[in-house]
Amino acid sequence: MTKMRLAVISGSVREGRYGPGIARWFSEQASTHGLFDLDVIDPAGTALPAALPISPELLLDVAGRPEEMRRLAGRLERADAFAVVTPEYNHSYPAALKHLIDWHLTQWQAKPVALISYGGQGGGIRAAEHLRQVFNELHAVTIRNWISFDQHWTRFDADGRLTRDAEGAQAAAKSLLDQLGWWSTALRQARLAVPYQAA
Repeated sequence: MTKMRLAVISGSVREGRYGPGIARWFSEQASTHGLFDLDVIDPAGTALPAALPISPELLLDVAGRPEEMRRLAGRLERADAFAVVTPEYNHSYPAALKHLIDWHLTQWQAKPVALISYGGQGGGIRAAEHLRQVFNELHAVTIRNWISFDQHWTRFDADGRLTRDAEGAQAAAKSLLDQLGWWSTALRQARLAVPYQAA
C-alpha cells in the first residue's frame, strides 16, 4: 500500500508554547499507525512577510518567492493530508497559523485536514471550529473526528509526553488517523484521475 504524505503543522509561535510537544506526540501516533510518511512543519521556522499580495494571482507565483518560502510551499504541495495542531487564543486560532494558511491558496485543495486542538476548559474546540470554515473556503475537507486536550498544561510534561489519560488520547488518535487515511487515499486517487479545479 502506498503511504500518504502527512504534514503535521504546529500552529503556535508563542514563547513557552505547548504546540511542538503536542505535535510530536501526535506524530508518534501517526508513525505507529503506519499509513503515513510524516513532515512536521513549524511556522516559527519560516519568516513569512507581514503583508500579503493584493492580487490572488501574485499568491500563485510561488517561483517568485524567496527560497525559504518556496520550500514551505513545496512541502505543503507534496502533502496528501494535513494535521493542524492549534491552541485557542481569544476564542479562535493563532494569527501565525492564519498567516501561514493565507500565504497558500492551491496547496490545500482537495486534501483532508485533521484538527488537534488544546486550550483551557473547552480544549480549543472554538479554534478548531473556526478552522473548519477557513479550510472549507480553501476547498479542503476537514474530517469529522478531532482530538481536543482541555487544560493541556496538566496533561503533558515539559518534554511533551502525555502523562494523563494516555490510553483515551491514543484511541482518539487512532480513530482520527483511520478517517484521515481513508480520505487521503480517496482524494489522492481522485486528484490523479481528474485534476481538481476550484471554481
